[in-house]
Amino acid sequence: MKRGGRSLVSSPPAFSNDAKKLRVSTISNATGLQTEDAETEDDLETSGTDEDDDLTVCGPSTVATSSFTKRVEYKLSKVEADDLSKKKWKYTWEVPAADISNCKWVGTGECFLKDDDLSSNYGLKQKLYKHWLDVYKTSGGNDFHSSKQRWFFSLCNSYRDILHGEKKPFYHKGLEEDSNIMDAYLMHSLNHIFRTRDLVRKNNAKIDKHQMNGKEEILPGDNFLDQGFTRPKILILLPLRSIALRVIERLIQLTPANSKVNVEHIDRFYKDFGSEEVSSDEEEEQSKNAKTKKPSKPSDHQSLFKGDTRDDFMIGIKFTRKTIKLYGDFYSSDIIVASPLELMTKFGKAEKNKDTDYLSSIEVVIIDHADVISLQNWSFLTSVVERLNHIPSKQHGTNVMRIRPWYLDGFARFYRQTIILGYYLNPDMNALFNHHCVNYQGKVKSVREHRGVLPKVLSQVRQIYERFDASSIADVDDARLEYFEKKVFPKIKDSDQGGIMLFASSYFEFVRLRNFLKSQNASFCLLGDYTNQKDISRARVWFFEGKRKIMLYTERIHFYRRYKIRGIRNLIIYSLPERKEFYYEIVNMLEGSDDLACTVLFSQYDKLQSCEFHRSICSSQ
Repeated sequence: MKRGGRSLVSSPPAFSNDAKKLRVSTISNATGLQTEDAETEDDLETSGTDEDDDLTVCGPSTVATSSFTKRVEYKLSKVEADDLSKKKWKYTWEVPAADISNCKWVGTGECFLKDDDLSSNYGLKQKLYKHWLDVYKTSGGNDFHSSKQRWFFSLCNSYRDILHGEKKPFYHKGLEEDSNIMDAYLMHSLNHIFRTRDLVRKNNAKIDKHQMNGKEEILPGDNFLDQGFTRPKILILLPLRSIALRVIERLIQLTPANSKVNVEHIDRFYKDFGSEEVSSDEEEEQSKNAKTKKPSKPSDHQSLFKGDTRDDFMIGIKFTRKTIKLYGDFYSSDIIVASPLELMTKFGKAEKNKDTDYLSSIEVVIIDHADVISLQNWSFLTSVVERLNHIPSKQHGTNVMRIRPWYLDGFARFYRQTIILGYYLNPDMNALFNHHCVNYQGKVKSVREHRGVLPKVLSQVRQIYERFDASSIADVDDARLEYFEKKVFPKIKDSDQGGIMLFASSYFEFVRLRNFLKSQNASFCLLGDYTNQKDISRARVWFFEGKRKIMLYTERIHFYRRYKIRGIRNLIIYSLPERKEFYYEIVNMLEGSDDLACTVLFSQYDKLQSCEFHRSICSSQ
């Protein structure tokens, strides 16, 4: 289908002035063209409607209140788009993060965090604000304005890109903080969906009224350009089904009662994702076992991997006036909750017909627990983000006469908000934020000075830090391996001592070390990302009994298994772990009382490559 003489599926068309004028005969649903809010007759019952909740009537007019309207009405110029494409960001302001010690928020553009109005609804729709306030008070809260969840909602409601790598997760004794941030981004998602829906419905009502009056003239202006190519607007990316269960359950709880009279397919949902409910008998039994038996895994591991830990899931969620529909068709859903792995699987299946257009109109992306995703396969996440906001390959029943100009101009990625949340930052997260998040509204990120972890090393261990030189950050990997080959390995080879663990933080480093050790006919065993259980058990026995001199171990297998490796006398940390607690966990596995040693290799670029370097070492020293 063409608009203004330009094909919808070709290169991004220029949005002509003539195309901005909408004819009633074209935009009416009677034409057979489908709008984003198309629903069944049952969905359109008048009871429970909130059409009288005007988009701009949510308390006093403030920056926060009008952020949705300002965003959809902003017209990005070609010059601005070209400037954003250069990906050069200058952080011009900072504000202390009152709820996080030694932490501050820094941002581009003008500071907006001091513009909240005590008497406003913070940009929320009236019914959402009232329901959230009720939920907050029911849970024991008494000062909503000063609450962490309200404050983080203001960040989200600014529609800026957000990078928060200081979020204490629920599995690290951070349940309250994690839940507050989750509530904030879920309310932001609901607010965005409901406001988008109301805008479309109000325009439909105006068009219907215009047509009923028998008027044939053209309706002028951009006010009726209110849709994208497809309906889905929110994409939430999570690592595990158990976490998706937690997020979707809370999403349902935060939805006002009159909008969730029915929740379709809830039984199927619990069957697929499990339930966090534990009976009192089970809790009592678990408590008894905890007292009589010391757990073999750290508490954070037990909490994270409780429940369904599969990483293949994708579910569409549609909101109608009275119903939440789980397992909706992706093209008719408002929110898609998925793992990067499952989306990559969908991409592979859709490669022939390129049927991934449901990602073409995503306006808010939330990547929660990015640190866990980084220990799965970060390249999958990057590929998903790269697939967002492309011009669709097909016309999916959308009324093209109501598509917003910035979609047709190929500017959708400049309007997309991306929120990245994690326990820590690494180079991959920073690269995603710097190179794939080009929101015209700007960026906000958290910056923190960290306490070190050396005091948590319990063993009396000599900790030696050996620095190697690299000409550039691109040469660090080669320089690290060369230093190991020439300076470290000869000492190992000439020594009769066994019990040497060689720790690598990435699978790429693991492969390079494995190949080198093979070339030297070294006595070693492997505990890698893809080692099967039988080989793991055999390797652990061989290493403990001294039948293998070296054990090659990766951060990823430690994250998933948390093995207590016995027989370690000498630890060589080829590259620092990204998770700070892994440093002391691994060092504390050293056994014996004679001349225990830990050697750490690092370069001047490790501060850039491993954000945990300062957390783990420098701040302690």
